[in-house]
Amino acid sequence: MFRFLRWLPLLLLLPPPGSPEPPGLAPLSAGAPPQAPDLLYADGLRAYAAGAWAPAVALLREALRSRAALGRARRDCAARCAAEPGAAFPALLPASPGPDSGPGAARGAWEPLLLRAALRRAECLTQCGARRLGPGGAARLRVGRALQDAFRRREPYNYLQRAYYQLKKLDLAAAAAHTFFVANPTHLQMREDMAKYRRMSGVRPQSFRDLETPPYWAAYDTGLELLGHQEAALAVPCLEEALQESLAQVESCRAGCEGPEEQQRAEEEAEGTGSQGGLYEAIAGHWIGVLQCRQRCVGDTATRPGRSFPVPDFLPSQLRRLHEAHAQGQWGKVGNLSQAVENVLSVLLFYPEDEAARKALDQYQAQLGDPRRGLGPREDIRRFVLRSLGEKRQLYYAVEHLGASFKDPDPWTPAAFIPEALREKLREDLEKRPWDHEPPQPKPLTHWKDVLLLEGVTLTQDARQLNGSERAVLDGLLTPAECGVLLQLAKDAAESGARSGYQGRRSPHTPHERFEGLTVLKAAQLARAGTVGSQGAQLLLEASERVRSLTQAYFSPDRTLHLSFTHLVCRSAIEGEQAQRMDLSHPVHADNCVLDPDTGECWREPPAYTYRDYSGLLYLNDDFQGGDLFFTEPNALTVTAQVRPRCGRLVAFSSGVENPHGVWAVTRGRRCSLALWHTWAPEHGEQEWTEAKELLQEPEKEEGEGMPSRDPAPEPPSHRLQRVQDKAGKPPRVREEL
Repeated sequence: MFRFLRWLPLLLLLPPPGSPEPPGLAPLSAGAPPQAPDLLYADGLRAYAAGAWAPAVALLREALRSRAALGRARRDCAARCAAEPGAAFPALLPASPGPDSGPGAARGAWEPLLLRAALRRAECLTQCGARRLGPGGAARLRVGRALQDAFRRREPYNYLQRAYYQLKKLDLAAAAAHTFFVANPTHLQMREDMAKYRRMSGVRPQSFRDLETPPYWAAYDTGLELLGHQEAALAVPCLEEALQESLAQVESCRAGCEGPEEQQRAEEEAEGTGSQGGLYEAIAGHWIGVLQCRQRCVGDTATRPGRSFPVPDFLPSQLRRLHEAHAQGQWGKVGNLSQAVENVLSVLLFYPEDEAARKALDQYQAQLGDPRRGLGPREDIRRFVLRSLGEKRQLYYAVEHLGASFKDPDPWTPAAFIPEALREKLREDLEKRPWDHEPPQPKPLTHWKDVLLLEGVTLTQDARQLNGSERAVLDGLLTPAECGVLLQLAKDAAESGARSGYQGRRSPHTPHERFEGLTVLKAAQLARAGTVGSQGAQLLLEASERVRSLTQAYFSPDRTLHLSFTHLVCRSAIEGEQAQRMDLSHPVHADNCVLDPDTGECWREPPAYTYRDYSGLLYLNDDFQGGDLFFTEPNALTVTAQVRPRCGRLVAFSSGVENPHGVWAVTRGRRCSLALWHTWAPEHGEQEWTEAKELLQEPEKEEGEGMPSRDPAPEPPSHRLQRVQDKAGKPPRVREEL
């Protein structure tokens, strides 16, 4: 009863069951100071675990809003206090100390001004924080690192989508699911949930909206698309909005660098290194941490949700697009060219020797005729570059003289700012060409045949015949009898109800097929339990090793390949759902990078499995319709080759952007294959393969002695959450899957 009363105020703020809810997450309690996000989040998870869906929604939404309000308050207070009289830091500080500089003179010149300004700034921030956030200000609402990571991964939306679903608010459930999925595109359970929502009649297409992604990404993408269609006049406002919002996001991030979380992080790092120092060492250490955080803000701003690496040269690339758009514009030509000049001059602030920018500048000036006064780089970009260079100078000084660490995120940093010793190391790092960039060329066919000594294996098609690079089709890796054994293994595992992978549910890639997967370890466990035949589990190991050996001998004879993952996969057409079907069994993708068909680029970063170097598909049957493998150009549209599955046929290829591939729809029957991925990195080797081999080699045990039982069905989220909470004595950790 008391628990319900505790949640009642927030519950009353929810709209009635039938009423529309505004898009996004509008404030529930306008004007009230935000509450502690960590406490709200913990209470929300407890309500979720108890099945109290409405209070869980209210608490989780309030946690998201409080965190957003905290960020806005810090940004606004930082901007206000920076302009406060007496709180501005001295405009000129002495250069890096040299042998001729006297410590007394430098100290007397600037130290009182700096410390007085720091005290005044601290007073202003404290008062502003108390007004905006209540007593205690930002320090009272400090968010721990673990909770920051949870919010960064958008885990509250994982809970919200389930709670909204239980409350029959399907549109909001779809929006929450979509928001989580954008940042977690490899989350398989959410992928299935998304497909489920799309099939529901009560969910509108516009419900799949992202509630978290900053607006500058939409403006940026729209601007690039319009510019690509030669719609420069329409592209300019979008690109300008994207740039302004990107700079605002950078400022918001920089304000967070001065918050108590960064101070706590610096203190933890200082404790970890065991560093001891006095006042000035502590000031320097904290200031270095703030500068490092500020320098990371551009990269954070340039990183799309769900990606781990930023868009390269994000700000300079936006300026390049802007000056191109202004030059192409048809309205107010002189004004357009003047703005084109401002933007190209801004590019030259980053890259003074950029030939393309210099050539464009000469062209614009020639079209304008007489030089116009006041034409220079954009003021916002000029301030940004000067400030960033000043911070880099201090950081490199700390690296050289104080032993600090700094990984410069910007390729445009002038070489003069980098100490000579570091310049040499950076040059050496750039000159090292990893195998990832230069994969070894395949040896002549006599070489791989001699190495492998596999009778009956023939090369059916090489890369030239497949119209690509680093791809091949080989036949004869399995006999028809061996294919039958593996097909029976897949069938027995499916009928046992102890499947791994997607457990016979609808495929995550299409609602018109069922998908079943079996790993080598699961097969070994089932064989030990007597559920499937041990012959099939043993052959699964042997076949995967055959594929690995052949792939290494053909593509990488001078460097060892390790199995990274092995999966026996069957796709079955769902009867009655194949008429006028237009989708694919597996959309076009690359195996170690995130393919962007619009640009033809492939980002080698998570969520892609970046450590995968070669892929293989060993087919087990051909008694089905559709299901052919095909390769495309990076645009994912132009098909370059197609391969029909058959028993014992291996299609092997490198895993990068050079080999985008997909699978045509399986419209009748069941298609089974052994999917394998290989890596040069031994640390990413498949540990389950070794465990499965050891398990199959162990002598049989008496019944009841250590026999593995079938995996139970996943526990309801509430049970799992409650157990974690009871065991740790802390608020439950955010659940990975629903």
